[in-house]
Amino acid sequence: MIDKELQEQNEKVASKDDFPINWIDRVSLFLSHTIKYLIPVIVVVMMYEIFMRYVLFKPTLWANELCLWLAGVCYLVGGIYATRLRSHIRIVLLYDWVGRPTQRIFDLISTIIIVLFATAVIYGGWEDAHRSFTTWERFATYWDPPIPATMKPLTLLCVFLIALQSVNNLIIDWRNPKEKQYDPSKELK
Repeated sequence: MIDKELQEQNEKVASKDDFPINWIDRVSLFLSHTIKYLIPVIVVVMMYEIFMRYVLFKPTLWANELCLWLAGVCYLVGGIYATRLRSHIRIVLLYDWVGRPTQRIFDLISTIIIVLFATAVIYGGWEDAHRSFTTWERFATYWDPPIPATMKPLTLLCVFLIALQSVNNLIIDWRNPKEKQYDPSKELK
């Protein structure tokens, strides 16, 4: 019982909004809050590389590429999280000034553009991502990690999830009487 209440409280704090959390949000939050643990790994690997390079004078061949790989994963999944929090680019000066019916039109236009963009990216990138994954394409360096084989399909997956989250946000936001203005104090909690 306590675990369930704690989980609900954590999800509420993690989402930083007052909207209900459905299955799409749970997927976004799970991915985001799992991938965020890669950031300390990146820091540790960079510190190790600095120590090896400047103290022991034995630089590694793999640290930079590993950090690029992990940071790329964080960046892609960060887009899903930013969409979940509605912290994407929006011209708030105009958006906050208009009434709710016009905001809904802006939201609809924005979501249509995001879905069209995602469709174009997935359609255009599917063949290359599939080839990279099935042939286990590598980075063509001395360490030779499978960065293209993992990042190309992950890019398509994340773009799909961003579009799905955008549609979900539109459905949830459509019922709200007025879009809540950005409150920077929420970021401090």
